[in-house]
Amino acid sequence: MSRLAPRPQRREPQNWREHLYEIIFEADTRAGKLFDVVLLVAILLSVAVVMLESVRSIRSAHGGLLFAAEWFFTILFTVEYVVRLICVPRPLRYVFSFYGIVDLLAILPTYLTAIPYVAGRAGTQRLATIRALRLLRAFRIFKLAHMLSEAEALRQAIWAARAKIAVFLSVVLIAVVIVGSAMHLIEGGKVDADGRPVVTGFDSIPESMYWAIVTMTTVGYGDVSPSTPAGKALAAGMMMLGYCLIIVPTGIVTAELTHVGAKKLSTQVCPGCMAEGHDADAAFCKYCGTHL
Repeated sequence: MSRLAPRPQRREPQNWREHLYEIIFEADTRAGKLFDVVLLVAILLSVAVVMLESVRSIRSAHGGLLFAAEWFFTILFTVEYVVRLICVPRPLRYVFSFYGIVDLLAILPTYLTAIPYVAGRAGTQRLATIRALRLLRAFRIFKLAHMLSEAEALRQAIWAARAKIAVFLSVVLIAVVIVGSAMHLIEGGKVDADGRPVVTGFDSIPESMYWAIVTMTTVGYGDVSPSTPAGKALAAGMMMLGYCLIIVPTGIVTAELTHVGAKKLSTQVCPGCMAEGHDADAAFCKYCGTHL
């Protein structure tokens, strides 16, 4: 009977930078998990502050406190971002990685509000809610490696079905253009008794295409609707087509999932290229060969 190969031993940190890297970028140690849990709590609180700031009554009553809290979290995340740059072996790789870009975007909006020209722009402060994207780190923090494996399997299935999905989207786009044009021909161009044009919502092909998309996706806002018998018949056909097309993407991806097996992945981040999604028994990065 063959024996299973032992899992590679973790290489111990050799200096303070490697030790700091292990705490900040890994979730396999107690210190690393504690750091990421505290970070997640801070992210949740900062997003809550931005949401509360958007409520007029709360902003008028506690505007100063919310302003101070927002700058506190921004400075905290700025220090964290700088520390990440210091301890990572290749800073530029981290800066242009997915999490690096998200971490930078999480602190930029508050600093932009300090610029006189930008400070008066509405919505700049609310861009700070992009920090919610950093909650994706929860997959690494709580050792949800099995969820990472399933997510990787889903990604592979979607990528394998990309050609079929592209054909499906092309069919949908063609149907929207044809039905939108037909509805514009049927419902558009109406005039009242005095010969003045009547606004029907189908006054142009783009507006009719908007109605077709809303109808096909079964959303049905009701802001635009046909009034003629021919228009209603076309709308009924569009609704039935929408119900039939809803299940197509699900079937395509499901068929590909049956051919993709979920591999067990680890939560480690490569110190060389900042890539994730390594096999649980991997000792080296499968993208650049760096020792994990």
